Amino acid sequence: MEHATVRDEEERTAAGGLRAEHLSQPFGIGERRPRLSWLLPAGAAGQSAYRLRASAGGDGGDGALGCGSDSGWIDGADSVLVPWPFGPLGSAERVTVRVAVRTDLGESPWSEPLSVETGLLSAADWAGFADWVSPDSDPMAPAGQRPACSLRSFVTLRPSVPVVSARLYATAHGLYEVFLGGVRVGDLELTPGFTQYDARLQVQAYDVTGLLSSGTTEISALLSDGWWRGQVGALRSADQWGTETAFLAQLRVRYADGTTQVTGTGASWESRVSHVLAADLIEGQRTDLRLAGRGDLDGGWRPVRVGDHGFDRLVWSPAPPVRRVAEIRPVSVSRIGAGRQVVDLGQNINGWLRLSCLGESGLGPAGTEITLTHAEWLGPDGDVTAEHMRPAFPFLPHPLPAGQVDTVVSDGRSPAFEPRHTTHGFQYARVDGYPGDLSPDSVSGVLVHTDMRRTGWFSCSDVRVNRFHDAAVWSLRDNACDIPTDCPTRERAGWTGDWQLFLPAAAFVYDVAGFSVKWLRDLAADQRSDGVVANMSPLPRSEGWKGPVGGWHGSAGWGDTAVIVPWELYRAYGDAAILEEQWASMTAWLRYVEQAAAGSRHPSRVARPGAAAPHERYLWDTGFHFGEWKVPGEEIADMAAYQAVDKGHVATAYYFRSASLLASIAAVLGRPADASRYAALAELVRDAWQREFIGADGQILPGDQPNLVRGLAFGLVPSGLRDAAAGRLAALIRSAGTRLGTGFLSTPYLLPVLAEHGQAGLAYELLLADTPPSWLTMTDRGATTVWESWEGIDADGVPHESLNHYSKGAVIDFLHRYVAGIRLGDSPAYRSFVVEPVTGGGLTSASAAHESPYGRIESSWAIHDGVLRLRVLVPPGTSALVRAGGCEMAAGPGRHEFTVPAS
Repeated sequence: MEHATVRDEEERTAAGGLRAEHLSQPFGIGERRPRLSWLLPAGAAGQSAYRLRASAGGDGGDGALGCGSDSGWIDGADSVLVPWPFGPLGSAERVTVRVAVRTDLGESPWSEPLSVETGLLSAADWAGFADWVSPDSDPMAPAGQRPACSLRSFVTLRPSVPVVSARLYATAHGLYEVFLGGVRVGDLELTPGFTQYDARLQVQAYDVTGLLSSGTTEISALLSDGWWRGQVGALRSADQWGTETAFLAQLRVRYADGTTQVTGTGASWESRVSHVLAADLIEGQRTDLRLAGRGDLDGGWRPVRVGDHGFDRLVWSPAPPVRRVAEIRPVSVSRIGAGRQVVDLGQNINGWLRLSCLGESGLGPAGTEITLTHAEWLGPDGDVTAEHMRPAFPFLPHPLPAGQVDTVVSDGRSPAFEPRHTTHGFQYARVDGYPGDLSPDSVSGVLVHTDMRRTGWFSCSDVRVNRFHDAAVWSLRDNACDIPTDCPTRERAGWTGDWQLFLPAAAFVYDVAGFSVKWLRDLAADQRSDGVVANMSPLPRSEGWKGPVGGWHGSAGWGDTAVIVPWELYRAYGDAAILEEQWASMTAWLRYVEQAAAGSRHPSRVARPGAAAPHERYLWDTGFHFGEWKVPGEEIADMAAYQAVDKGHVATAYYFRSASLLASIAAVLGRPADASRYAALAELVRDAWQREFIGADGQILPGDQPNLVRGLAFGLVPSGLRDAAAGRLAALIRSAGTRLGTGFLSTPYLLPVLAEHGQAGLAYELLLADTPPSWLTMTDRGATTVWESWEGIDADGVPHESLNHYSKGAVIDFLHRYVAGIRLGDSPAYRSFVVEPVTGGGLTSASAAHESPYGRIESSWAIHDGVLRLRVLVPPGTSALVRAGGCEMAAGPGRHEFTVPAS
């Protein structure tokens, strides 16, 4: 293997990319000792020491914290999630931090500064300063039809004393927007976000220094149902956390003379019904702009009701906030009838439609009513269709409405409209009632999701594969709206199984560290006292322990999310703290599984003659399990009969997976006794699986594609049988017409298992297949996001189930790790990694890039005239093992080129 090192023309001499926790903009954080991360200077092989400076709101200059603080030189090679070396931060404290490092290149200059600011960290910061307030004018309309309410008060600044800074802290039971002097505060959406409100309610911080004027300023809020009491989940249940909305806010103004003025919500506030006459996250929003400009003379203001909801549940999110991330102009606007037009964005998104720049009459003469109906697909008549988005389950008397309808009544003046108290999953929108002709310049789709940092890219010589990769990335974006949802339409629920399967792929293309940490805290809060993990989180009461599907929670593969997700976060980001934080949750889950396995047997085993075999106490074969789920061609007509089927081969496999991961986690956390115990337990469970599900002839039972894939991927199949099992898997795929037969749980592992067992050619055939069930069928039939069903759009163009479900998109992990070849090594966070492309499928080139916690990794290969040329970028402070053409070579920081004969 020929090798050359290429030097970058421009190299960074100082450390860069300074971050606190997982945030590049750590404003309003909840950590008193935030961990710090940085990137080493370009070309540095490693760090031997670092030095941190902090100043109180300054530029990182000299002195002690309060005036400035210097850690001095600290020996250490770590540059990711390094412990805070100073005293703990207080509430509402702002410091500015810089870092310098010593590497093999010498001592670096100081980095650019990072401002770190905490939120209000104690309940004592609220008590006596602000009270919860609820609208007194809140009519109890039916769920989905309840209006948003306006709340207001006034704040008067001290005269003749300059304002140094002003911070607004706010949260709500419901969704809120807040305004100062009529100007909307900040750019956050759907605040305070979705959490398990019984235990955790997020607060947001805003810098409002520039919005305050001398004298008296109105402070107001628009408050709607949101997740708190609006419709949620597949059951469209309302009032899941309460029957009334409430608002809590505190404004802190710091003056140049060192004094601070605090103004909070309380009895002086007043409320009335707003111009938003209905607001619901699922149903949609109804707005009458004629009511938006009402002045005080219009009256209607009534004193608020002060409530005592306490402050102990208030938390700060470790995730980036939800924002309007982009606006997408339509590819077409078509008139399909009198007063009816259809907008095609060309892309399925999560968000809402914005109407703007519509001329002198704005949205039309006063009283003009415009209705926006959102959908993922069109019917044969060119109109939107939403039938496939309606929840239809055996325990429902009839399918529920799809929702996603917004209505606005024009005031004759407003030039634009967009709803902010709802959100929709859609590519198409029908516009009824607008009197003129819309154009791509007068309407746009507003993309709304957690403002995650993009960290990964992939492309190859086959444009069809690139289109599918794009679709999978879009499905992630559309389903990352403060929680990882299954779809942005029908349910919008935080299904656990979906995220544990997709997380490795997600962590490559986006920084999902803080986003996932936030969600894991909800998962732990939802966990039952006996350790059972809910199948979704946050868990609404109607779908909770006492609801119609209460007995379904704790399913294998879904409940194991409690263990798998923290481990994958550690692998991707090097965050051992999340392992420690979730340790109680993880061990409680496995304790439940242990007890369930040892305490009962599946009826089919009870019916066997004789006593239970000793290994059966380690078989998990009772309780509800979804099993493989969504196997191609499988139709579940009788759910009770499906539940009764023995799924011990699936559940026991996940029992082993969680036990073995817990052994590894315990080792990371320095818990040797726990590591030994869980390793021993894992071996007993593996032995039980092998005794029960491997026949005397060495055949894996049941001998279907999912079980073979899972057995090979999890390491359950003995080494002496692995080649035979992989051969059997390949034969099953061939006998099915070279079609996959895996379902929800095993599909992400299918192609990697084939590639790891000498079947890379078959893996590529499945990847590039263009008949269902296949990934490319989706994009060939017009998908811009990943479907829930392999036949999401059937051959007749009819939609089925959700068209925006990322779980099947987990196959893009194969593109990153095998096609481009970037794989995690023995060290977490890509401190060491492997580059080993697996070529095939007629591809002549492929490339991927990943912004790891240590810096940018690149792998790019091309085949020409029988020669494979591989280019690799290794970031500072890391090392790579490059394998190509049967050769292996270590590579340090920098750019490298390798040339080998193409296989």
